[in-house]
Amino acid sequence: MNYDKIPVNPNATEPANKLLAYLAETAGNKILSGQHTQTIPMEEYNLIYEKTGHYPKVVGFEMLSYSPNINYEDASEECLTEVYENRNTLEKAMEISETTDSILCFCFHWFSPIGGRDKAFYSKNTDFDARKVLVEGSDEQKAFYSDLEKIAAELKPFKEKDIPILWRPFHEVEGTWFWWGAQGGEVAKEMYKLMYDLFVNEYHLDNLLWVWSSPTAESYPGDEYVDVIGWDIYLPEKDYTDYKDQYEKLIENTTRKKVPAITEVGYIPDIDKLSKSQIPWAYFMTWSKEFCLEEKYNTFDDLKKAYGNDYCIKN
Repeated sequence: MNYDKIPVNPNATEPANKLLAYLAETAGNKILSGQHTQTIPMEEYNLIYEKTGHYPKVVGFEMLSYSPNINYEDASEECLTEVYENRNTLEKAMEISETTDSILCFCFHWFSPIGGRDKAFYSKNTDFDARKVLVEGSDEQKAFYSDLEKIAAELKPFKEKDIPILWRPFHEVEGTWFWWGAQGGEVAKEMYKLMYDLFVNEYHLDNLLWVWSSPTAESYPGDEYVDVIGWDIYLPEKDYTDYKDQYEKLIENTTRKKVPAITEVGYIPDIDKLSKSQIPWAYFMTWSKEFCLEEKYNTFDDLKKAYGNDYCIKN
């Protein structure tokens, strides 16, 4: 496959360049195993090793607890538990990076910069209007940038240690369930561009590779802003599949130039089928908690089968 191997950030670090080239070379030849985690114990990461004798190659970390505007006084016990369990996960990410050859991926369930209650990354729990972020001088825009300043500070240590990150903001804007997608894909992509400009040109987070997770044409920011395209795929019922149909729809609506990945997934792809079809997914990222720890979605035999296949790259 002839994917772009040079990051969109012209000042990208050498490790970021090497990581993108590696992903481009992997896609269609192998697939990198991935697992999302959101707590300090990293139960999913450890269970995979316990069941398969391997660790995932791509390790996902959640930044929701780093949201500057969490309404603790009007939050459910479930919300508070999720926030508290997620605290200091970037310290764990740093540890994993320094002690293994894992690839790090960060996503951000961002509590709305103004207002909101409970899990305010959900649009149902906030009246924050993303359209106003695009209005120069608005309170929403000021809050948006204020939050991003704080998030940039959290990411800075990874830049200082030259650790490349797959950075995956504003995911799933094909739906309206998150505030950043509630006003449509076109608004979301403009906010993504604002973030890109700030992180690249002001904060110089040159270790980031930019991952866009949405399969809709109207939301795609453009090849000049994206290093990896992806789709968060949750099938309504279990299917042992290589996700060929989703791959074809994704590249039809976005681009053929960028490395594709299954950026979240409920059911692990069928690695046997992938090894034959060679649908060029660079990596998959199984979601956390019950998608890994229980056998409701992926059985432990499914894990063993996936991680035991030579087509699947793991640690």
